[in-house]
Amino acid sequence: MNKEIAKIETELNTLTDKLKDLKNEIGKVIIGQEDSVEQLLIAFLAGGHALLEGVPGLAKTLMIRTLAEAIDLKFKRIQFTPDLMPSDIIGTEILEEDHSTGKKFFKFSKGPIFANIILADEINRTPPKTQAALLEAMQEFEVTYSGKTYELERPFFILATQNPIEQSGTFPLPEAQQDRFLFYIKIGYPEAQNESNILKATTGTKNEVLNKVISGEDILRLQHLVREIPISDDLIDYTSRIVRATRPETTDIDYVKEWVDWGAGPRAGQAMILTAKARALLQGRLSVTLEDLKHVSKPVLRHRIIVNFKAEANKIDSDKITAHLLSSIELGK
Repeated sequence: MNKEIAKIETELNTLTDKLKDLKNEIGKVIIGQEDSVEQLLIAFLAGGHALLEGVPGLAKTLMIRTLAEAIDLKFKRIQFTPDLMPSDIIGTEILEEDHSTGKKFFKFSKGPIFANIILADEINRTPPKTQAALLEAMQEFEVTYSGKTYELERPFFILATQNPIEQSGTFPLPEAQQDRFLFYIKIGYPEAQNESNILKATTGTKNEVLNKVISGEDILRLQHLVREIPISDDLIDYTSRIVRATRPETTDIDYVKEWVDWGAGPRAGQAMILTAKARALLQGRLSVTLEDLKHVSKPVLRHRIIVNFKAEANKIDSDKITAHLLSSIELGK
């Protein structure tokens, strides 16, 4: 174990500076929103996708675009609209002619999904049929068209945004598709000082130039390192107890039985452990702490705990359920 930790430390030291540079590059454009940026980086290091929600004007799209510009990877933005078709995402076959023989043939023209970082902007504005076109890519890192399977280049991230205040003309993501997102990140309003700084920085003539400070190969190495970070059996047991306590049919916590329709599945526990490891790595540590697990619990469980109508009427959401569980369940008990 000591040799393994020493190997990780050696490799980590070569990448720590690049992670710091990445944060600095993002900070050139994104003022404040440190928690959201950290959660986005955690999702990257854990190798998962992220869903960002916030009212218009909170820099959701800008945050993702800025992150993509600082990483040496292919980036594509897909604006989701009600008339968007699956072929607009995956690609389609086009008829071409071989000029030497005169023969015509179909050639698959790859869509924007064949990039490393995909911005799915306003994903809830497109019908379920088109939303479902992302499912195979998100889970299997491949797409199928006309019976042929095409692998997607790694690393591969889908970063989706949605607006919580407009319901007309939107199509809420099914629970099964939401579960494919590692993190559900809620972006709030900036603090007073940060808002003043934003106004000052965005109403002048200065444009920040971003540098590409980290490569796709570096990201893949970091994702491998995340999985190498050890976690104690006590913390794994704690994660399991938290996840199992979200299920009204198996928990003995009355609060959950009263407010929850459906609890989180095993994928939630996997996500908690992976993102806790990623947070430890992001902070330069080689071990997971209880604080890491608590820190990632809300963005992991936010879209995996389905509250009932009674809870919604009483303004009890999944974050409140998670907070109650974290205060009720203790490590090792």
